[in-house]
Amino acid sequence: MAVPGKKIPKTFSSSSTMGSDEDPNVYCQPCDRDGPRLPAHGYCVDCKEHLCETCFVVHKRHTLSRYHTLLDKNSMPQSISSVSVHPTQPDNFTKSCPKHTKEITKFYCQNHKTLLCSVCVTLEHTGTSCKVNYIPDISGQVINSKEHQDILKAMDNITEQCRKKTEDVKKNTAQSNNSLTDVLADIKKFRTEINQRLDELERQAEDAAKTIQKENNKNLKTVETTCNDVTKSLKTTSDTIKHLNTSKQADKLFMELKLAQQMIKDYEKSVHDLAAYDVKEYNFKENKAISTLLDKECSLGTFAEKSLKQPRPPPSVDIKSRQTSHQGKICVRTLKDKGICLISGMILLNPDLLIIIDSDNNAVKMVDTSSQSVTDQLQLDTWPWDVTSVTSTELAVSLLNKHNIQFISVSSNKLKKKQTLKVDGVCYGISYCQGKLAVSFVDPAKLQILDISGTILTTVKGENIFSRPLHVTTNTNSIYVSDYEKKTITRLNYQGEVIGSYSGMAQPQGITLSDDGTVFVCDRVRNVIEEIAGDCSTGKVVLKDLNAPFAVCWCAETCKLYFSCNTLQHNYDNFLQVFKLS
Repeated sequence: MAVPGKKIPKTFSSSSTMGSDEDPNVYCQPCDRDGPRLPAHGYCVDCKEHLCETCFVVHKRHTLSRYHTLLDKNSMPQSISSVSVHPTQPDNFTKSCPKHTKEITKFYCQNHKTLLCSVCVTLEHTGTSCKVNYIPDISGQVINSKEHQDILKAMDNITEQCRKKTEDVKKNTAQSNNSLTDVLADIKKFRTEINQRLDELERQAEDAAKTIQKENNKNLKTVETTCNDVTKSLKTTSDTIKHLNTSKQADKLFMELKLAQQMIKDYEKSVHDLAAYDVKEYNFKENKAISTLLDKECSLGTFAEKSLKQPRPPPSVDIKSRQTSHQGKICVRTLKDKGICLISGMILLNPDLLIIIDSDNNAVKMVDTSSQSVTDQLQLDTWPWDVTSVTSTELAVSLLNKHNIQFISVSSNKLKKKQTLKVDGVCYGISYCQGKLAVSFVDPAKLQILDISGTILTTVKGENIFSRPLHVTTNTNSIYVSDYEKKTITRLNYQGEVIGSYSGMAQPQGITLSDDGTVFVCDRVRNVIEEIAGDCSTGKVVLKDLNAPFAVCWCAETCKLYFSCNTLQHNYDNFLQVFKLS
């Protein structure tokens, strides 16, 4: 018989059978593991353990066990041998918690889709806020499951993408480098037709070509390294998952699958980011005036670019039906404002930070979407119209009266003016993408594509194209211009060519791109917001019965659409409306 107060050896198993001549009583199994031996007061059906009076009370209160089925002393099993051991042993848990490194991961939160340790559960994922499962209770379903198959398939898909991306970039890099070799030959041929004063210019052109070749090779190396790393990592994880599945180690397989899901998201982003490496083909264009204007010229010519990057598939012309719900409104009027707000432009820096342009109050405002309040306001000395993000901490704002673009920094939740960029007209819409600014103008109506230093790369104008283009939005493939007098949405490429047009609206104004390539447009006269296919082939009203919607912005992370009104009434124009679209 065990001596009262003496610790029972830790090798004691709840499945052990005790002889009736040794000890006919049933004792608390949790206490037996590391404490005094106490008589059983009850029994937990879920944990399959006998409990003393203290453990019985605590069991009913604890977050992880409050809903377990408990039997009192009269109803509980009267022998330990009748209790089966839980099929999962503690040794199956070997992964440390990322947050609490001394703890082992044993739980899974259904709400947050994350693995947890007991500390995580106690502090952050309580029973009142989350649905938490003990992994052995749910892991059995992952063996040969659809989730298991889907994750392996997703890994294979990324591996295949890496292979194709490496092949494409390698092929394009060779073609680009060959074209640059031809460029150098053309430079030399042209060079023989002029005198020795062009030696320095020739060297400059050669250096420029070699710099591009070096950058091409550097980018290729980056792509190869990234894809190789991703492929190796996925292969290792895939092999582990297959092994765990074959050996039916459910707990480890469950955790590996959950970790693999996050790995897939990270690697999908890494592979997607490789699209930024746009390899170009070059040819040399002679400077025809150089023979007579040599003293005034500073270069032999320019490298004409032609992208070798494979074009992305055109956006789907089908616009899915959306469920909409009004999420409320945000007041954006402040004590500094002298009149009704006119929100003519806006951009999201992140789901919690919205930048808006209040044209009538000459202000740039920072809006916290979580607290639904204006947290900072920068006053300008002229009339701003539209805003775009150049980086996560820098904005560009179009200024109408001064023919300028004002750069503004965003730091420590404060807005601060930086340098300005002079443009050659009354600029309205502005949008930045991959080192280029697309800016719309009136009087005369035109669209210009500029680099960040203000050099004009392309100008598009003509009465048959634009009349009053006030709003612009861009992605890597296209520029979309909203013209309220033409009543059109015009789609252009970065060479300035019109590649699509959508008409039939009464007065299109603010415009924004969704995450799947469709375009949301405010129609101020019809009081609707319309969603247009990325190729401008078709459109559908998604919000109606509005109050003169004017500027608009889409948040992909939260599927929320923010828009302003232009009614000249306080109760509408001083607020941003928020709708959720799903």
